[in-house]
Amino acid sequence: MKKTKMLVFMTMLLVFSSMMGSAALARNLTSDEREEQSQTEGAVASKDEVVYASLNAAGAMNEIYVVNMLDVRSPGAIIDYGNYTTVRNLTDLSEIKQVNDTVQLQASPGTFYYQGNMQDHELPWELRISYMLDGKEIAPEDLAGKDGRLLIKMEASANKAVDPVFYENYLLQISLTLDSDTASNIQAPDATIANVGKKRQVSYTVMPGNDGEWSVLADVVHFEMEGIDIAALPMSMAMNSPEIDEMTKEMQTLSEAIEQINDGVSELKTGVAELNDGAHRLNSGSGDYKSGMEKLKDSSAELLEASAAIDESLAAVSAALRSQSGEMDLGELAQLPDGLRQIADGLREVSSGLTLLKDNYSKAYSALDDAMANIPEHYITDEEIYQLYESGANRTTIDQLLEVYGAALTAKGTYDAVKQAFAAVETTLDTAGGAIDEMSDQLALMAAGLSQALEDMDGLDALSELEEGIALLASSYGEFHDGLGSYTDGVSALADVYKEIHTGLDGIADGTAELEAGVGELHNGTEEVADATKDLPDQMQDEVDAMMAEYDKSDFEAVSFVSEKNTNIGSVQFIFKTEAIEMDEDETIAEEEDDKKSFWERFLDLFS
Repeated sequence: MKKTKMLVFMTMLLVFSSMMGSAALARNLTSDEREEQSQTEGAVASKDEVVYASLNAAGAMNEIYVVNMLDVRSPGAIIDYGNYTTVRNLTDLSEIKQVNDTVQLQASPGTFYYQGNMQDHELPWELRISYMLDGKEIAPEDLAGKDGRLLIKMEASANKAVDPVFYENYLLQISLTLDSDTASNIQAPDATIANVGKKRQVSYTVMPGNDGEWSVLADVVHFEMEGIDIAALPMSMAMNSPEIDEMTKEMQTLSEAIEQINDGVSELKTGVAELNDGAHRLNSGSGDYKSGMEKLKDSSAELLEASAAIDESLAAVSAALRSQSGEMDLGELAQLPDGLRQIADGLREVSSGLTLLKDNYSKAYSALDDAMANIPEHYITDEEIYQLYESGANRTTIDQLLEVYGAALTAKGTYDAVKQAFAAVETTLDTAGGAIDEMSDQLALMAAGLSQALEDMDGLDALSELEEGIALLASSYGEFHDGLGSYTDGVSALADVYKEIHTGLDGIADGTAELEAGVGELHNGTEEVADATKDLPDQMQDEVDAMMAEYDKSDFEAVSFVSEKNTNIGSVQFIFKTEAIEMDEDETIAEEEDDKKSFWERFLDLFS
């Protein structure tokens, strides 16, 4: 393996042009000028260092050397420092002397290059590279020419044995190149992959002060790979803050939109609270109305029973008068007016109860009708429901909204179906009350007339008139009683229907209570988000500024890698390269020769 080919080439390319100029200048100096220069102390304005290291394929260091570049301002003797094993002049043919860590040289104005080879000088980063083929770890020296699924893992971390100034202030760039003929289906998370001719270059960047771990996965055949390139550069340049005006505008728009959503949810919360309050008041009124209807239903049975007794009594009196008019005991008949007056008084009480019921019913029915009318008739489509779920709103709250929506529509539909019956109740109560009042008045008049008739009765003619009057009253009351029966049947049916409506209103009230609680939680969430995002543009700017400040190394002052005695350091750079993974030339030549053989030559080789 030729470990240092590329490093030497890069070094020579870097210094060639300057070396030629400096060498020419040195050749033009006379011997007297050289003598005078050797006795004069030269001046160096600044010094740059480029650290080259060749690594094995696992990331361990093989060789390291430094190319030093001195910006000589005044000619003469120059002193530099470094623990080098050997030094080499890359500028001219003059001698460089080395005493321990001191390097002495003669230089003319311009850039003077020299190379210092080092041994056992650790790098600021610990680099580790491992390989797995088809799930099994494999040594890099055994990998060349292999086929399979290859995983390359790379790690970089701080070397605790080296001054952390480089780790904390240098940007690490790692790139490896894979030939498309030998590697395919390349997967490299967090990497930048670029096409370079027929090759794919996979690159990673590590910010100052950070460790890194990466992996590259690929299908390989006859695998070979160039060495991995690693460079470390100082982030000493001032970093300009990125232009984020457009982004902050978008963030401002987002912040305002979230605030509007929160305002909308706040209004929704108020509306739902009012809805819940109204639903509970409606439910409470509906409960009273239901109780009234049930009482009316129960009292209707009593009323009908009392009316039936009156009807039977009148019929019995009428029959008795017809059949026994000649034998009638007028003393017993004298009790009839008092009975009729009692019946009349009872009917007046019933009428008063019906009037009070009608007034209460009118109020309850009006409130119920208004509440039902306020329930919107808008039909929500399945698509609208889907969009609502996809909007990101709280699903539990949406479920509650839809549940209340369904219950409200059910209650409204049921109410609309029986609304005509509800509307007829008030008229029926009014008609029934009027009929009962009329009947009560008739009974009172009849009682008065009967009393007077009994007082003035003279013989059978008066008794005959009484018989006719009682018969007429019995007949009229029978018709009234039949109508009263129809009325009580209607009240009973209406009470049963309203029980179902009230059950629906119960569900609505429960649903609106849950909805209010859910919307309250939703508002707490949107309010929290609104508070967190109201200063979003400023927060984003602060985050960008903080991030820029973290990586702004503009105040970084370069220090020498080779010796702390060196001053006026302009820059220090690191360039590393691992060994290539490649098949031996003999194997390659043999494969190429095999490829060139004809079919018959290969066939004959089987028997040789």
